[in-house]
Amino acid sequence: MKKYDIILCDPPWKYNNRMTGKKKDGTTRDTGAASNHYPSLSLAQLSRLPVRDLAAKDSLLFMWSTGPFMIDAMALIKNWGYTYKTMAFVWDKNVNVPGSYTMSRCEFCLVGKTGKIPQPRGARNIRQYLQKKRTKHSEKPDDVYERIEKMFPNQSKIELFARKKRLGWDSWGDQIACDINLEELKK
Repeated sequence: MKKYDIILCDPPWKYNNRMTGKKKDGTTRDTGAASNHYPSLSLAQLSRLPVRDLAAKDSLLFMWSTGPFMIDAMALIKNWGYTYKTMAFVWDKNVNVPGSYTMSRCEFCLVGKTGKIPQPRGARNIRQYLQKKRTKHSEKPDDVYERIEKMFPNQSKIELFARKKRLGWDSWGDQIACDINLEELKK
């Protein structure tokens, strides 16, 4: 079974909400809630995925989170056998999204490590902050993939919960043809 030096994931966090809005004609429409776009999973369900079985001995996990799921993201990093290290990226989406307490505008990509940092290293001057207008729901900017590729140009990479294929990366997700089968790893 192939092992990966770099694992990137955007977990389908279960918000347990359903957002609606008004169209210009006055009718109601569903808006930003994740459950309107794809099946979401609880922390317990995500924790049962055999992600650790995909990881090389020396591996990094890049994991997306929103503010409300920061504690769950930290727990999931640990549950998958990684140690949280830092905030890899802060993405300013240039769009204000109504939150429960403040207008949300950023998403965060955390990084966890198991073993040592995969070698050989590439660029070490990659910036954490990224300002790029949001496009489709939950779609992340290509700049993040490019930054990871510059930091780790020779390492094996996989994206979990992928929504599209990317050259040089393997992928797994329910919206694309997958390169691996996580269900087989559970057996």
